Amino acid sequence: MGKVKLEDDHRCFACGSENPAGLHLVFQAGGRGVTALFTAGKEFQGYKDIVHGGIISTLLDESMAHAAIRAGLMPVTAEIQVRFRSALAVGQQVQVEGWIDGPPAHRLIAAASELRTCPEGALIATAKAKLLQPE
Repeated sequence: MGKVKLEDDHRCFACGSENPAGLHLVFQAGGRGVTALFTAGKEFQGYKDIVHGGIISTLLDESMAHAAIRAGLMPVTAEIQVRFRSALAVGQQVQVEGWIDGPPAHRLIAAASELRTCPEGALIATAKAKLLQPE
């Protein structure tokens, strides 16, 4: 990857407050790491009335990155594995939770996340990732 300077200009697709097309996720400490609430509109659907899997993957990925950021790290995702458990209906509120899954090993950070419906708590998807702390 070489030398990378990570800088927040508030235009991140997932959490950027200055991105008009973004998800506008707001993370807070909670659960095993961080949590955020989200409700997808029709602009985020794949099949009719079903949230696109890429959006679900983005929610999971971003929660793991924010868990690492809360721990004082500035990572990028090196590898992610998503397991879809159930379809997510457009308009259904969900909570995403991300956490660090063990101590960092040199520049690699193991992380995990899950997405559940609110308030029922039905599991929609889970993810595991290897995050990388750039040099």
